[in-house]
Amino acid sequence: MELLLKAESYIFKLFKDKLSSEYMYHDYLHTLRVVTAVNELISGMSILEPDATALRLAAWFHDSGYVDGCENHEEKSCAIFKDFLAEYQFETVDTEKVCSLILATKCAHFPENLLEMCMKDADFYHFTLDNYSELAELLKVEIEKTCDKQIAEVDWCNENLIFLTQKHYFFTDYAKQNWQPKKEKNLSKIRENLEKLKNNKKGKSKELKAKKLEKLERPERGIDTLFRVTLNNHTQLSAIADSKANILLSVNSILITISLTVIIPKLDSPSNAHLIIPTFILLIFSVVTIVYTILATKPKVSSNTISKADIEQRKANILFFGNFHQLQLTDFNEAMNDLMKDRDYLYDTLIKDLYFLGLVLNKKYKRLSIAYTVFMYGIIISVAAFCFAFIRI
Repeated sequence: MELLLKAESYIFKLFKDKLSSEYMYHDYLHTLRVVTAVNELISGMSILEPDATALRLAAWFHDSGYVDGCENHEEKSCAIFKDFLAEYQFETVDTEKVCSLILATKCAHFPENLLEMCMKDADFYHFTLDNYSELAELLKVEIEKTCDKQIAEVDWCNENLIFLTQKHYFFTDYAKQNWQPKKEKNLSKIRENLEKLKNNKKGKSKELKAKKLEKLERPERGIDTLFRVTLNNHTQLSAIADSKANILLSVNSILITISLTVIIPKLDSPSNAHLIIPTFILLIFSVVTIVYTILATKPKVSSNTISKADIEQRKANILFFGNFHQLQLTDFNEAMNDLMKDRDYLYDTLIKDLYFLGLVLNKKYKRLSIAYTVFMYGIIISVAAFCFAFIRI
């Protein structure tokens, strides 16, 4: 649906260009998780249009206000959503319904209807994920940076445990049946981690102390965030290009199908002879557009063979699957451990991976640009040819 595609692109660019690096949790990936959860609830609860579209739009925009700070970000998100509608002039959208769903994500708000229940449940979907502890750590760091304070691990664990057991619960029947069991598993992990932290505080856990020392030797968080955000941006840009290519393929396939099944069979009649040239002009441009679109999205896997010696001499990028799929598991495991031990080698490899991703993305967008240009001129020339042919009758 065009509206949702434009909303996705709008939010991605908004976060990429305006979101402060301090917001490590409330970023585009969090929004994407909420959208995924909303889609699951729409399917599980059999929510029909236009309510389903309102939910999806609210999910995309519910945290967009963080680009202007966390205070009253729900109201800011509503304003950004209205700016989006004004820019693209989607008059059929129920603005008030979407804004009410965005405001329903406030912590103190109690949902008043099924759609608000879905939004509340989707916003806490991360409680059910296997990587919940990592996401919670990102939220902790975000709070420390934005509020300029430090939170002890034990205190943070306690706060998480209190919130999940006493302050949060799912509202929809679907979430209670399908998400609550996963949340219980994460609760068990929190309790285990809390017990380990308490033991560590008492000096009874040497293993956790070693892990903390190891963590201090890892690369700075800011550099890690830089690579993570940049690589994620590349991935999202590639996904957007694939989406645009899919639109071109669909449109031109329809044009070719119509030409082959409706127009061409009638061209053998003398009365339709004037349509032969315009029809074939349209077909040629459509075929060329499809060819360039396929070239833009065609996957390419490296055929170069790498050896263990190449890895030992650090000539191969083992982060790229086209290289490491040729290796034995033991060689790959050894290479990855070596990579993680050497900070300079790690950064050099990440930089190379980022560079070659950029090259691939550049080639993809150039070919996609050619495809769109061919399609645009093809439509113009084809329509002009059809008009000229009818004028000359």
